[in-house]
Amino acid sequence: QVQVVESGGGLVQAGGSLRLSCTASGLTRNKYSMGWFRQTPGKEREGVSCINYSGVSTYYRDSVKGRFTVSRDNAKNTLYLQMNSLKPEDTAMYYCAAAGRVSLSLLPSHYDYWGQGTQVTVSS
Repeated sequence: QVQVVESGGGLVQAGGSLRLSCTASGLTRNKYSMGWFRQTPGKEREGVSCINYSGVSTYYRDSVKGRFTVSRDNAKNTLYLQMNSLKPEDTAMYYCAAAGRVSLSLLPSHYDYWGQGTQVTVSS
């Protein structure tokens, strides 16, 4: 069974930093892309960033470019999202997802396996 687990969320003041981690198990042999998403009550889930299997290709939504950095450590089966210069509008439940394919997308429908989410709250 594939399992995706996020961690690292918390409360931080505006301008601060936070690093999210995600471990994915059950995908030993297949190459896959992974992504970070976020969702607030009453709004649809939106893609934040994604990364291909090798880590060579990445995408970011415009609002986080220059502030967030996605990376992965395949030896540890771990995905990271380094978030700097956090803003109150970054407040959301953040989800990690894995796709059983090599192509990249920031669309939630592209992904097959999802974590339970970790809450990020940025205060003013």
